[in-house]
Amino acid sequence: MKIEILYPEIANLFGDMANIKYIMASVPECKIIGTDLNTKPAFLIRNDIDLVYMGTMTENSQLIAMDHLEPYRDEIRSSIERGQRFLMTGNSFELFCKDIVDLDDMPINRFPERVDVKGKTTRCLGIFDISVKRAVMHRLNSLYLGKYEELDIVGFKSVFTYAKPNADIPALFETVRGPGLDKSGMGEGIHYKNFMATYLTGPLMVLNPKFMIRFLIECGETNIEPPHMAAAMGAYEQRLEEFRKESLNYTYG
Repeated sequence: MKIEILYPEIANLFGDMANIKYIMASVPECKIIGTDLNTKPAFLIRNDIDLVYMGTMTENSQLIAMDHLEPYRDEIRSSIERGQRFLMTGNSFELFCKDIVDLDDMPINRFPERVDVKGKTTRCLGIFDISVKRAVMHRLNSLYLGKYEELDIVGFKSVFTYAKPNADIPALFETVRGPGLDKSGMGEGIHYKNFMATYLTGPLMVLNPKFMIRFLIECGETNIEPPHMAAAMGAYEQRLEEFRKESLNYTYG
């Protein structure tokens, strides 16, 4: 299995890189390609990349990443349509949306070709018709409980933003409790062809070992040996039991 990590030098908040570390520990033959900001993404050059991954980043890092991906926008769109597999966690998928509108003042004075300071709007890559609202003075911290088919999913959200698809784009997770993609009870994340994205951090794979195994099987992997599976499942089951309690407050901070 070959995994390309896009811009690990800036897209590495909330411990998201543990998603890849857990996969590496579970798949003995896993190989990692780290693509920095000065390099064209490998999945656009070669056809043996099984997964493209990107994690959470700061708002300024989003601008830097979009600037570097802009020349490849059409190629990325074509790659998604052909079925290239992606996993985007945290706010990384916002790069692929239509735009980000700031509800609060953001001290942005770079990338004037991308950011309309007066209109408080950042033009994203526009691959998905999704509008994002951002309120940097009102962070949302919450727990999340959902479903991926029959699997229970647990996770955490810590976001300034919420996203609203303008078109019919399937959700990645069916929400049971907690805020979905747009902070309501709707589905969380997006799942278009083999492009998966979620605001959930934690990291997702470590918190949900069953989902990681299912995900790797869907990637075509057959030799999966997660380390310390008993301990991982014990932690997962305990967290799931806690998240199911009706008395539990899902928002905090």
